[in-house]
Amino acid sequence: LYCMIMERLWLFTSFFTSCPSHLSYISHLIHVCLPCAFSTMLFRSLMQSQEFQHILRILNTNVEGKRNVVFALTKIKGLGRRFADLICKKAEIDVDKRAGELTADEIEKLVAIIQNPRQFKIPLWFLNRQKDWKTGKYSQVFAQNFDAKLRDDVERLKKIRAHRGLRHWWGIRVRGQHTCSTGRRKH
Repeated sequence: LYCMIMERLWLFTSFFTSCPSHLSYISHLIHVCLPCAFSTMLFRSLMQSQEFQHILRILNTNVEGKRNVVFALTKIKGLGRRFADLICKKAEIDVDKRAGELTADEIEKLVAIIQNPRQFKIPLWFLNRQKDWKTGKYSQVFAQNFDAKLRDDVERLKKIRAHRGLRHWWGIRVRGQHTCSTGRRKH
């Protein structure tokens, strides 16, 4: 049944997509005949615009355009799924949208929220760097800063000879795992 419907839809779309008045008929046909998730995927693939970007560059990170906005943003180091979902809602971007469909203004909004989350009323407990040991400030660390902060923290622990720092120095498990029978290879 799906194959038959797909053949008919392909014929319809190849003939009618040049005329915008027929697009509503095609979308109705797709949504009535097919299951919900499959129909929205098919309709979006038919309606792919000329401005679609397959790879976006956001905060010095390549983001895949075919993926959902929330999951595509998780490619940026320091951004998880929940934070990505929250910033999409703060920027008033549809979370079902694909990343390649974002406009330049929407991308600028996302970057602004990521760089200054406190200005957009994101709570302190949602940020990934809480009460920095030098400044005492709460912030969201992302991209290259993420690696630098992590490296600095480990170096500080080694320098003050803390237990965690020593275990990093020795190259053994740090977080309380068993070491007698597991972890015999270095990597």
